Amino acid sequence: MDVHDKETRSYNMSCIKGKNTKPEEIVRKYLFSQGFRYRKNDKRLPGTPDIVLPKYKTVIFVNGCFWHGHEGCRYFVVPKTNTEFWVNKIETNKQRDIRKKNELQVLGWKVVVVWECQLKNIAINETLNELKKSIKNNGA
Repeated sequence: MDVHDKETRSYNMSCIKGKNTKPEEIVRKYLFSQGFRYRKNDKRLPGTPDIVLPKYKTVIFVNGCFWHGHEGCRYFVVPKTNTEFWVNKIETNKQRDIRKKNELQVLGWKVVVVWECQLKNIAINETLNELKKSIKNNGA
C-alpha cells in the first residue's frame, strides 16, 4: 500500500528531474576541480550522455539506482503498488541503457557508468578517484 494518495504521488513523481541531478553535479564539480573539461547532455550522441569528455573520447552516465534498476543495491526496491508498470518501465530503461552503450562503443567512445549509490558518503572518494583513473587511462 502506498503511503501517499494518488495526487500526492503524482506530484512527487513529476518533481523528479532528468538532468542536472545532485549526483550529476557531484561528478561534474569533481571533474572540473581536477582539470577536466566536458560537455553536458550532448544530444548528438546516442543516449544523450550526462557528461561528455571529447578529449578523452569518454562519456559518463550518472544513473539513479531506482530508475535504472541497479541490481543488488539497497536503493533499488520494486514498488509495492502498480508493480507490473514499474517492473516494465525499469526493464525498458535497462534495455535502452544497454543499446545506447553498445551504440556509443561502436562509435569509439568509452562508456563509464556511475551509480547514485556510489556517490554516497562512504564510497564517494573511492568512486571519484577511480573515475579519474578510468578517464586518464583512456588517454589523450
